[in-house]
Amino acid sequence: MNAPLPLSPDALARIDEAIAKYPPDQKQSAVMAALTIAQDEKGWLSTETMDFVARYLDMPPIAVYEVASFYSMYDLKPTGKCKLAICTNLPCALQGATAAAEHLKQKLGVEFGATTADGAFTLKEAECMGACGDAPVLLVNNKRMACAMTPDKLDRLIEELK
Repeated sequence: MNAPLPLSPDALARIDEAIAKYPPDQKQSAVMAALTIAQDEKGWLSTETMDFVARYLDMPPIAVYEVASFYSMYDLKPTGKCKLAICTNLPCALQGATAAAEHLKQKLGVEFGATTADGAFTLKEAECMGACGDAPVLLVNNKRMACAMTPDKLDRLIEELK
């Protein structure tokens, strides 16, 4: 009997589309796309999932781990339903990100890297998101950027995401 695949046929088809963008001997170039697709489906990247991606792309597992652990958008442990990543680099900090981050910590009752007791939110500190002119910026679930985040805007966002 065959063991079930760690990823759905739909996820594998999407990874195959990403692989097709590269020469056949360079399918490992699709590693970031494959990890994103896997994380979108699973919610986070377990060792089992990363090992599967490595086999699928004909890569050493350590090479996949290196990518997944280097980039902050990948989660190597389960997160809350909503992951909030706020940039605290200097341009954002100068525009109020430090105060916004402290407001989020207080509002959610967690520190960076932690998940609320109800599993609703994980708060992460992020590196530059390339939107310094819209500072402070926050990324919701790696997909939606929220700009010029004041405490009032943060409160509204949290209520919307609940």
